[in-house]
Amino acid sequence: MTDKSSAMEQPYEIVSLRRAEPPPGADGRYWYRYVIAFEGTNNIHGCRQGGLKAVTRAVEEIVAELNERHFGKRGRVNLVPRPKQNIHI
Repeated sequence: MTDKSSAMEQPYEIVSLRRAEPPPGADGRYWYRYVIAFEGTNNIHGCRQGGLKAVTRAVEEIVAELNERHFGKRGRVNLVPRPKQNIHI
């Protein structure tokens, strides 16, 4: 696990990625289970089929998108349109 400053920079991170049996009802070979942690307290569990490199890239993309989404909500400006002014000539 990382220190608090880096956890604040990237709240989502890959905790584990390991080879696994296929989920019930799924066919195919080469399944992996992964765990993504959110700020060290909440975990997202998932599974993915494919080679180790492809699955690693896919899970890294998921983590990057979650972090972008997380930070995209901060710093948004709540724009409130002002009523139109009546100009009398």
